[in-house]
Amino acid sequence: MAKLSTQHRRIPSLSRFGWLMALYAENHARLQRLFDAGHLPVGQYLSSIGDGLDIRLDVVERHAYTSELRLSYDLIDPQTGLADPSAHLRLYRDARQLEATHCYAGRRWQDVLGLFPPPERLLDHRLRMNTFLGKWLQYLAEQGHGQATLRRLPMPVGDALTCADVGR
Repeated sequence: MAKLSTQHRRIPSLSRFGWLMALYAENHARLQRLFDAGHLPVGQYLSSIGDGLDIRLDVVERHAYTSELRLSYDLIDPQTGLADPSAHLRLYRDARQLEATHCYAGRRWQDVLGLFPPPERLLDHRLRMNTFLGKWLQYLAEQGHGQATLRRLPMPVGDALTCADVGR
């Protein structure tokens, strides 16, 4: 009996880390289309479309290749005094990546993961946060938020955006 030659094609798979990096790239493209945040100077911005759920974008710091941002609804949790929900973001302008470093939706990351989570759990959490961020950015675009609805909020003379402001 003749041997049949079978060819096995290996379909490339994407590791969880590779998937996360792809999410970062997707989220960068979404945020840039939405607010062009890579070009915004340090300051506080508000996007209002008249539905009562204004979006707040804070450019907390701007460095040579990165920006530290916070995205939230303009809502304050009465118990904690923090914006809820909110996402703290790191924008890598040179690599065209956007990373949700942590999200706050009623609980802090330490309450969700513990103080010393194993690497697999931490990677899974980052995947969930950045998947959520992508869906949130898509939702905001579908609702009508964008560069045309974004306006810079005035800051008092001599004031700078500080870490204390990030908690608001």
